[in-house]
Amino acid sequence: MEKSYSDSYAAAGVDVTAGYKSVELIKSHVKNTFIPGVIGGIGGFGGMFELPWGEYKNPVLVSGTDGVGTKLKLAFLMDKHDTIGIDCVAMCVNDVACSGAKPLFFLDYIACGKNYPEKIEQIVKGVAEGCVLSGCALVGGETAEHPGLMPDEDYDLAGFTVGIGEKDKLVSGEHLKSGDALIGVVSSGVHSNGFSLVRKVFNIGADTIGVYYDELGSTLGEELITPTRIYVKPLLTLMDSVRVNAISHITGGGFYENVPRMLNDNTLAVIEKNKCHKKPIFDLIQKTGGISEHDMYNTFNMGTGLVIAVDSDKADEAVRILTDCGEQAAVIGEIKDGEKGVELV
Repeated sequence: MEKSYSDSYAAAGVDVTAGYKSVELIKSHVKNTFIPGVIGGIGGFGGMFELPWGEYKNPVLVSGTDGVGTKLKLAFLMDKHDTIGIDCVAMCVNDVACSGAKPLFFLDYIACGKNYPEKIEQIVKGVAEGCVLSGCALVGGETAEHPGLMPDEDYDLAGFTVGIGEKDKLVSGEHLKSGDALIGVVSSGVHSNGFSLVRKVFNIGADTIGVYYDELGSTLGEELITPTRIYVKPLLTLMDSVRVNAISHITGGGFYENVPRMLNDNTLAVIEKNKCHKKPIFDLIQKTGGISEHDMYNTFNMGTGLVIAVDSDKADEAVRILTDCGEQAAVIGEIKDGEKGVELV
């Protein structure tokens, strides 16, 4: 009897039927993300979304793409895969929102050594939750099985989002000026950056992730797997009432690399460290690893996920709006004249 193509593909390590099962398992999660504008469902050759052109005079599309990095290693060790998708969405949609745009739709890409449908479902469940939290639709994606290229139990996860904004309301930094107040918005923890260093500091493995730390109020693994906070809805609410002059999403490179990205020439961001909310996990990382303060602020968010610049007379209103949206926010510094950069005092 002639061997079928699917049998041959399975013999090569790719389980086509597992792919079909994965799609069936994720359908309900994907459907939960649908918003006005979604056309059709998943399973086609392209995700379709009708743009709300009539709501904008001069609409601009803003896109973002990112992955989760080596935080995935923690998910593998803990065999916990239902939150890592939130991280993936957060890393993309937060960047888009920092430009003043509203994320519309999202696509994910999962590369795995072997397709375990139940694991794929958990990953996509997290992606869908992240999309719901940010108000965008999951309109498509890809799960690629790579036998022989990566271990069966491993996977990589990346995402892509497209948002829309009114051209004259985008956050470009053109209004940034000396005297502007800087508002810090609290992070949920390490987020998805600096994990290569974190793994080295704690020698992350099955025997270390279960260690309980009183200062954390949890095990090390539970603290580190906490998903990246999604700031989209609070940012959009803020921008509806207050002109935001610039925003920095504190990701890889910490303060020293990310804050200057929102600055204009001859503007200096002066941030008072004692006014920033500092989470215990960062003290633990610094103490355990013997890391200098400069390197900590050059790697991690240190408890501040966003730095937002507004006119000084709008600072209190901005903090109130963010607080009403469920965020912890405070004035942590100001913009001054000077050489472009950030000064932590």
